Amino acid sequence: MFNTIKKFIFSENNNSKRIPQFKSFVDYKDYRAIKKVFSNNYIAEGPVGQEFVKELLKITGSKYGVLAPNGTLAIYLALKACGIKEGDEILVQNTTFIASANSIEMVGATPVFVDIISETDASIDLTKIKINKKTKGIMVCHLFGTACSNIEEVKTFCDDNNLMLFEDAAQTIGIKNNQNKHCGTFGKIGTFSFYADKTITTGEGGFVVTDDEDVYNKMRFLRNQGRKNSGTFVHPEIGYNFRLTDIQSALGLSQISKLNRIINAKQNIYKLYRKHIGNHVSFLTINSNFTHIPFRVVVFVENAEKTIKLMEKDGIEGRSVFFPLNEQPCFETFESSKTGSYKNSSKFYETGICLPTWIGLSENQIKYISRSLIKNK
Repeated sequence: MFNTIKKFIFSENNNSKRIPQFKSFVDYKDYRAIKKVFSNNYIAEGPVGQEFVKELLKITGSKYGVLAPNGTLAIYLALKACGIKEGDEILVQNTTFIASANSIEMVGATPVFVDIISETDASIDLTKIKINKKTKGIMVCHLFGTACSNIEEVKTFCDDNNLMLFEDAAQTIGIKNNQNKHCGTFGKIGTFSFYADKTITTGEGGFVVTDDEDVYNKMRFLRNQGRKNSGTFVHPEIGYNFRLTDIQSALGLSQISKLNRIINAKQNIYKLYRKHIGNHVSFLTINSNFTHIPFRVVVFVENAEKTIKLMEKDGIEGRSVFFPLNEQPCFETFESSKTGSYKNSSKFYETGICLPTWIGLSENQIKYISRSLIKNK
């Protein structure tokens, strides 16, 4: 049985020449970590989850942290614990995965979209921000494995205007600045995702960090049915179920043990793309004051949709960057969708392409992808 499982999960598909957009980096060590949880017969959230939290706090340098079932619910938990409610408004950059805005809507608040800095820099543009008495905070989203280029300025703006700074750091585990300060720790609260394509994965999973003890205690009630600890049926507050199983945490711990290897591999992939693509296209703006662990290698061409289709003919699975929030059909009735100006985020989407950046991608494959990109740009 074990050999059958190994063959199914870990075998390379050598019969296919197609290069996928991503592959999860899982191996025998990950399987053995999960197997140990089954052997111990404790698969709900428990001691392995506690150890996972400790290791994540070491990485981020945060005082407190709690696990969540996924990145979306991590953001929801963060907003809820900070008292964001119906009638409040949270500013969020117009280029990001839709979960950032959906989580704001989930707590009853309204996401207000703000354009990005430039056609190659997805950071929120502070010059486009307008606040009012309903504005309670700003959500910045560190995208594609680099920190927002203006995170320090956004923090100062929030401090000066008595706003909470929320960081969606889903794609930036392990990314720190020159002073060793981790993405997700600049503001009131920060969130991470461990989805299958993230730097480390638990399949699905999330994490919330804060240095505010009151917020941390609020999250403990919220995530565990209104009680701090399981095993009691007295519930002092209203809460929900945001727990993560020890099966997933075991996978996460195993992934952390390989984090340096993962970081080095991803950084090498980026260097190889720069080497083989050269100056034929523009690359995503990288915050050089922080480490860079590419979630995807993002480049810009004249017409992304056309280039992606042509690269597909070469057997390369292409992917666009995030569709602007203001143009999402589900947000068409939102006031900021109808009144804002979003030329940079529109251009970012029209020209941006995500190149495959998974562990195991060979230099020959990167060279092939680069040639296809240059030919079809």
